[in-house]
Parts: sequence; C-alpha cells; structure tokens
Amino acid sequence: MLDKDLPAPATLSTGAPQTLGFAQQMSTRFAFLITGLAMSAWAPLIPFVKARLAIGESTLGLLILCFGVGSLLAMPVTGLLVNRYGCRRVITSSLLLMCLSLVCLAIAPGVRGMAVNLLIFGMMLGATDVAMNMQAVVVEKASVRAMMSGFHGFYSLGGIFGAVVMSALLWLGLSPFHALLSLTSVLLLMLAYCAKDLLPKSNNDNNPDNISGEREPFFVLPRGKVLLLGSLCFIAFLSEGAVLDWSAVFLNSVREIDPVLAGLGYACFSVAMTIGRFTGDKIVNSLGGTRVVLWGGLCAATGFLLVVFVPFTAVAFIGFTLIGVGASNIVPVLFTAAGNQDSMPMGLAISAVVSMGYAGLLAGPAVIGFIAELSSLNVSFGIVALGLLALAASAKKATSK
Repeated sequence: MLDKDLPAPATLSTGAPQTLGFAQQMSTRFAFLITGLAMSAWAPLIPFVKARLAIGESTLGLLILCFGVGSLLAMPVTGLLVNRYGCRRVITSSLLLMCLSLVCLAIAPGVRGMAVNLLIFGMMLGATDVAMNMQAVVVEKASVRAMMSGFHGFYSLGGIFGAVVMSALLWLGLSPFHALLSLTSVLLLMLAYCAKDLLPKSNNDNNPDNISGEREPFFVLPRGKVLLLGSLCFIAFLSEGAVLDWSAVFLNSVREIDPVLAGLGYACFSVAMTIGRFTGDKIVNSLGGTRVVLWGGLCAATGFLLVVFVPFTAVAFIGFTLIGVGASNIVPVLFTAAGNQDSMPMGLAISAVVSMGYAGLLAGPAVIGFIAELSSLNVSFGIVALGLLALAASAKKATSK
C-alpha cells in the first residue's frame, strides 16, 4: 500500500531524465551506515583522549562542545551547497574529511589541536547529515513509498557496530590510532563502492525546489511549516538525548540500580529504536505519516511517564523500550515532511529542520540537567513527556500537505 502522505514520483536530472532505482537506494543506505559508524567510533575513544591530554571533566566537556558547535555551524548552509554542487560531491568530500579528522582524533596535539579537530569532525558530520537526508528525500519520492525510516535504521545500525568494533579493537590491544586507522580504511572502501551512485548536481531549470532559477540565499530563518517541523524535531531529539545522557544516572540515583547495570536502560532504548526503524517503512506505508507521529509521540510519552511514576526496575526498562519504539520513526517522517513542504526550498528546509533537531540533541540534555538541579530528574523527564504529548497533538498539522 502506498503511503498517502507521499507525493508523486520525482526525478533528479543532469540535463536528461534519470531513473532512480536500487543503486541509488543502496548508496543512500551506505551513506547513513558510514556516518553512523564514524560518529559512534568517537565514544569509546573519549577516555583515551582524556588520559592522553591529562585533562579534567570540565575541559573534556568543552572539547565535546566543539564537536556539537561544528555540526550546528555546517548544517544551516549545507542545503545550499547541495543545490549548487550535488549530493555526490558534498557527501563524498564531507565523508573523506570526516575519516581524516577521525584518525587525527587519536594524535591531535594538545587541547587546542583537539578542539580544532573536533570542530572539523563535527562540521563534516553535520554536512553529511543534511546532504544524505536530502538524497534520501529525493530517492524516497522517486520510489513512491516510505523509505526514510529504513535509511535512518542503517544510521542506528552503524552507531551500534561502530562502538562495538572500536571497543573490540582497543580490547585486542590496538592503539587508538591503529584502531581508528583500521576502521576508517573500511569506511573509505565502503565510500568508494557507493560514491558513484550518489546523486549528482541537478541542472534542470524546472527543479521544483527552485522554480525561479534564481540563486537561493546563503541562509534564511525557518518559517511556516518548516518552523513547526523544526520545533517538533527539537522535541524528538531532546527525548533521545534525555535517554542517552540521563537514563543511566536516573536508574542509578533515583531507582538505585547498580551502576554496572544502569546502562541497560539506554541499551533497551537503542535496540528498540533500531528494530523500529528497520520495520518503520512498512508501518508508515500502511498507516501514513500522521498516525506514526501521533502514536509514536504517545508511545514515547507513555514510556517516560512509566519511568517516572512506577517505582519498579523492570517497569523502568519497559519504559525506556517504549520510548525507543515510539521515537524510532518520528524523525524520519518529519524529515520526509520537510522535503515535501512548499513554504521553503527543500535544501534550506531540510538544513533548518536538521539544525533545530540537533540543537535539541546537544542543548537539551544540559537543560534537563539544569531543571534536575533545581527540582529532580523526575520533573525533567515529566517535562519531556509533556513535550512529546504536544508533538503528538501536532501530528496532523505537521504531516499534512
């Protein structure tokens, strides 16, 4: 069954009509997988970086902030770069520089060198994220069926395997440098395989995303439906960041679970989200994007409320699992809606929505910590639940044409 929220087929042309098929779908999947692998490889490296530079938690926090700042700097302008140079050039060049900066994370000299390298790494991640989502929108339109959840599923899969592979290489005794060099070698081979099928620049003057043929502005503030979609993405990413950064703390300090087991809350969330995304395309095709956002928001909100109000360990794990199930397909549907709206050009719209979403992922956990300091983590998680309920209430307006 075709998703009623999806538009008619679309093509991307390079002077002549081009049919988008399996090769372009696979190149999109590989782009998401490579990005997930590269991003997650950084997490196991953090303790080694802290020890090598002999820095404290506050300095380490500032370094990690450079990574987030880099992403937010690159995201708003990437849509324009893709419109001018094509997905292929932007994704390929960004992934190449990301792999280079990933290896340099193990050898960057001093705090300043590490800060600059993390800034570049974050910028390349941000640029790739926007460009590959733009390609995903075009490929999905051409397929006339929901595919975005599956694409994001490969990103989640890369996130799981990247952390596991890096941890295994370090456990086997490889130095951080050689471990990263081994991983990036595989990433470069994957990129070489898929690069030729990434979408080139469109030379079609009838491009629906820039009908006038005039050059788009370098950056514009989100407006209309794009502003709504960006706000909802902020809430969705905020909920993901809340689980990522605070679930273990909550289980340990509030539910008094052993610290060794406290990380299982995020594991339940992560596995549920990955499974949800790989099955999400069938769900979206059957139910439509509106229902997915509505029921997904309600499911994730229910998960947070169970975690807060039911004081049993097993129920907390069930709650984090429900959050993963509910949140898994919200962002893919919202990204698809950003590519289908007509209040802004597609490139600028996706750049804005992705930027606002990642702002929630980066800044949200800090806000949650501030609220928890003033009250409690229960109150913080309760506020996130209310945000998800507001997201569910906005489902129809966000996903309708």
